[in-house]
Amino acid sequence: MEHQRGSTIPESLNTHGYININDVFDRVCDKYADAPAFTSFGRTLSYRELHQLSDAFAVYIQKETDLKPGDKIAIQLPNLIQYPVVLFGALKAGLIIVNTNPLYTPREMEHQFNDSGAKALIIYKSMADKAEQVISKTGIKYLFLTQIGDLHPFVKRHLLNAVVKYVKKLEPEFNLPSAIPLRNALIPFVGQKPIPVAVQTADIAVLQYTGGTTGVSKGAVLSHGNLVSNMLQGHKLINQATAGWSETAIAPLPLYHIYAFTISLVIMDCGGHSVLIPNPRDIPGFAKELGKWRMSAFLGLNTLFVALCNNEEFRKLDFSNMKITISGGCALTHAAADEWIRVTGCEIMEGYGLTETSPAISINSPHGIRLGTIGQPLDCTDVQIMDIEGNPVADGQPGELCVKGPQVMVGYWQREAETEECFTADGYFRTGDIAIREADGYLRIVDRAKDMILVSGFNVYPNEVEDVVTTHPEILECAAIGLPDEHSGELVKLVAVAKNPEQPPSPDEIKAWCRERLTAYKVPKVIEFVSELPKTNVGKVLRRKLKETQNQDQDSPSKVA
Repeated sequence: MEHQRGSTIPESLNTHGYININDVFDRVCDKYADAPAFTSFGRTLSYRELHQLSDAFAVYIQKETDLKPGDKIAIQLPNLIQYPVVLFGALKAGLIIVNTNPLYTPREMEHQFNDSGAKALIIYKSMADKAEQVISKTGIKYLFLTQIGDLHPFVKRHLLNAVVKYVKKLEPEFNLPSAIPLRNALIPFVGQKPIPVAVQTADIAVLQYTGGTTGVSKGAVLSHGNLVSNMLQGHKLINQATAGWSETAIAPLPLYHIYAFTISLVIMDCGGHSVLIPNPRDIPGFAKELGKWRMSAFLGLNTLFVALCNNEEFRKLDFSNMKITISGGCALTHAAADEWIRVTGCEIMEGYGLTETSPAISINSPHGIRLGTIGQPLDCTDVQIMDIEGNPVADGQPGELCVKGPQVMVGYWQREAETEECFTADGYFRTGDIAIREADGYLRIVDRAKDMILVSGFNVYPNEVEDVVTTHPEILECAAIGLPDEHSGELVKLVAVAKNPEQPPSPDEIKAWCRERLTAYKVPKVIEFVSELPKTNVGKVLRRKLKETQNQDQDSPSKVA
């Protein structure tokens, strides 16, 4: 008999006998007490300090609020060291985490807080004006405010906070008289221990909301079992890399995003050190920060690899201690992978996953990297490639990637019909991605089913077009979308960013490049050059946004043909 999704952690992986995330946290904090755990803005927390501060937050919740185990607490923070403190403190108190994007608009905040039923919110002070607009329309009872310097020593704390408020003017005026300064919920309680809370493997740990790129965002219900299982699956595979890979892991992706969230657990389980990058879009600032570290691991995605390799200061850095680079979140192009190897000397291990799978389903092994694939399924993960009728297809044939495993979500929060729709009758989660399985089990993602372009009855996958175009020496990045066409149903439009925006290559030159490398119906018919592509804050290109705005004028001169 099958267990309920998210209720078990495979024994073959679980050598420490973990029941929940709190077990993981307690073990690593005891074992690696004096080792560095997280760094942000020059402040490093050891595992001992992280343990003490998270205990303090759990004590505050238990003593000073009426929040009970199972209540929801929204965390809306950038990559500050406060994030792991409040995360693990809330989990110790038995609360359910609602990860919330700091870039959300008030409308998006209101939807997520109400949909999740959040009763508490921890928010960066620079966003407090947004919270003020919506909090009376939600069930949030407790609001905690934090600033960049809150966990720094006295002088630096006041300096950092003053710079943000008075120099950069990043704290709009607000009026929230009942808000609680996070320091007041931490510092007075350091040294105290919370009352232990019984947390079961099947209990909900996180409501992880999807990006909302198609309709209203919905919460994927991820249990403690889901997240610990995926952590152990990732740990087992990544630990095949050279010893010491987790010594200094650069973590530019936001911790509220499931990719970074789970990888941070893998790094912790190894006693590793995560250097958090609050603003990876500031590439010069990012490169300067990297110069302070002998990085051993780098976690990123395609757009970030491209931007960094295009930065002169980054190319000058010392990469002699680099042992692994992991890519996820969006497709890795050959051009980006090749340039990363050339600059850093480190191959990229591309993986694949979704919010609904905690997130990893497959990843390239450190000693078996095959560029252009997403590796083989993780341990205890059953992947099937199915046709539109739900029948398995032969190896080498495209179909929808469907998955079973301990990392697959319980379901969508309060959306039974949508949960049922995304699972097959025999319990496989339907990813919506088109994939091909090779004879030896390696998987290749062809593209998102919804992004596929249908040209005269032929399938065109944007990833393939983009991979070819980014190998052109004058193209920095690009995206392919489908446009309606009265003759062929759809045609391929390419939106590209040139390495030299003042002198982009001609559309005819790009078409000629494609004709040498692609079947005729895949060659873009329309080519437009822009200054930048619209992206999520994580760095995924928003093809949907390109479709919506394809007729609007661009800020920079564009060339269309």
